[in-house]
Amino acid sequence: MIVPDWPVPAQVRALVTTRGEVDPALPASPAWLRQVHGTSVVDAGRATGEPEADASVARQPSVVCVVKAADCLPVLLADDVGSVVGAAHAGWRGLCAGVIEATVDEMRVPPRSLMAWLGPAIGPKAYEVGEEVREAFVARDARDAAAFVQNRPGHWLLDLYAVARQRLAARGVTRVYGGGFCTYSEPARFPSYRRDRTRERIAAFVWLESRSP
Repeated sequence: MIVPDWPVPAQVRALVTTRGEVDPALPASPAWLRQVHGTSVVDAGRATGEPEADASVARQPSVVCVVKAADCLPVLLADDVGSVVGAAHAGWRGLCAGVIEATVDEMRVPPRSLMAWLGPAIGPKAYEVGEEVREAFVARDARDAAAFVQNRPGHWLLDLYAVARQRLAARGVTRVYGGGFCTYSEPARFPSYRRDRTRERIAAFVWLESRSP
């Protein structure tokens, strides 16, 4: 289990289970999503069943936002006063299309009041993609080109963390923590779909605890 290291208020709680287990420390059943590599964001406190979405936000205590991943990037968000939290599943398609920006917008607080933590994802030395992926990113935001390094003709190494930081900064979120993991290169610690074609996933949770009287 990983406890994010970020300077959030005391009522903001977050953890990542590196093998997908649901930790008994959670205050309630998580608001699971049916993730489709898109940009839809739901209010976890109002969601029923498993809505088709790749991000959620919560404003009420004990409502647990969660995203699953096995190389994709989990992004957790919280504001300075502990009034809202969010979690986004940022695979390359969702990241390219704007799932981080959509989550920031749905939190409905000034972006400068937010901070983010980037969870375990495939690292920049392991994530090879084709020319079409680079073209999709650069067509949406030319600044994303800096996150690609060519390693052979028609193939590039993509730094998901760098794109996430750039997209957060462009939205006004400049305090970003985490981002030092590589699911692909740590088989004893993390599942990796690209490495093993596994169905196993990590789970990243964030929620608000009740304020003390």
